[in-house]
This record gives sequence, C-alpha cells and structure tokens, in this order.
Amino acid sequence: MFGRRKKDAADEAEQVVDGVEKDGGDGEAAEEAAPRRVNLPPAPRPDGPWDISEVTTADDGRVDLGGLFVPGVEGMELRVEVAGDAIVAATVVLRDSAIQLQGFAAPKKEGIWGEVREEIASGITQQGGVIDEVEGPLGWELRAQVPVQLPDGTNGVQLVRFVGVDGPRWFLRGVISGQGAVQPEAAGILEHVFKDTVVVRGEGPMAPRDPIVLKLPNDAQMVAEGVQQDEPAEGSRFAGGMGQLQRGPEITEVR
Repeated sequence: MFGRRKKDAADEAEQVVDGVEKDGGDGEAAEEAAPRRVNLPPAPRPDGPWDISEVTTADDGRVDLGGLFVPGVEGMELRVEVAGDAIVAATVVLRDSAIQLQGFAAPKKEGIWGEVREEIASGITQQGGVIDEVEGPLGWELRAQVPVQLPDGTNGVQLVRFVGVDGPRWFLRGVISGQGAVQPEAAGILEHVFKDTVVVRGEGPMAPRDPIVLKLPNDAQMVAEGVQQDEPAEGSRFAGGMGQLQRGPEITEVR
C-alpha cells in the first residue's frame, strides 16, 4: 500500500512562498524559493472532470464503469485494466492515441496531485528519463520522455503526458500516450474525454490513495486481450499507465 508522505517542519516551510529577497553571504540577493504546489486544497473545476453530485445524468453519452463514467467517442476502444482481482483503470484508445483513466480516494480538504507529480517524476528520472512540469490545458502536468525497449531490442524513448485533477475526496489521473502526447490536434479529443469523465467516489470509508474500483458495463462486448505493456516507471503506483497494471478485457465502443 502506498501511504501518504508525512509532512515535517521542513516540508511545511518549503510550501511558503517567500516574497522577500534574501541576501547571500556576498550581499547579493538570492533567488526566491519556488513554491512546491503540494498539499493544496482542490482547485475549482468549471470544465470538469465532474463529481457524480455535479451532473444531472451521468450516463448520458458515457460508459458506466461504476466508479467512473467515461465519455463515449466514435470509433474508440475501451480497455479495462486490473490489479489483482479488481478492475481499477480504463484506457480509451482512439486510432494511434490513448488515455488511461484511474480514480483514487483523497483527503477531504487536501489535494494529492502535487505530491503525486513529485513521485512520478522521481521514479522516471531515476530510470534515466526526462521530466518537464508544465501548466497545460488540464492544469499542471508532467511531460515525460521515458526509456523503453523497442520491439527490435534496441533502446528508445516513449513520450507520455501525466495529467491529474483533485476533486471532492477523490483524485483522477490520466496518462496520455501515442500521438496524443506530442500532437495538440490528437490530444484535444483525449483531453475532452478526461474533462468530461464523471467520478463516483462513494460514501464509504476509503484510505487516501486507495483506487476507486470499477466494473464492466452490463452490455460489454468483449474482444481478445491486448499485449502486455512496457514497464519503464516503477517509482510510483500512479505511473500505472506505464505498465504497472495488467491489461484485461477490452470493450469496443462505436458511437
């Protein structure tokens, strides 16, 4: 189980943005400390993703996966992924792009996306990857160059975007790969899928960071299982789109 990192006095001090210049030993002003953007309350979500309490009809044009209602897109494939015996993630595949969606429980008054970004970034850089933290269309995100082994056995790099949003007692993470990670035109529809997803956290007790369990739709059309994904990032379970989960049944949705 991946527990929340405890804050000590040094951590709390780093979260304060000092607006006063500090003099160095030579009398010159030192650089101001950059804010860490962690442990902040969830920001407003005027464009989604949505909590179940914020929508009138969750299944209007969305696929009911229990813990997530995922928007349907014409020609997409929807793949569910498992950890142990539980379905915990869904991947929308559209042509040569994909976005993996996974929901987690979170504290009531404190978001976890800031800490999660640090954990994912640390795991990828430890394996020789490169990380950029940027403010994109979905808020703060990580754009990663992840080392992978290519089918011919040579070493290569996979470009991936990690996006996330904190909601009321939940956190939704997305992993965008393929052309959607590098081309804005291809990314647009995947970003729409992420923003229009509805999260069903439920009222029962859940420890922060526990995955929100999903279920198969009643009318799922099953096709053959996909191949195993690559496994470059092991530093955080939240890098699950990079092979931490096993791919399970696939559902073809054509709308």
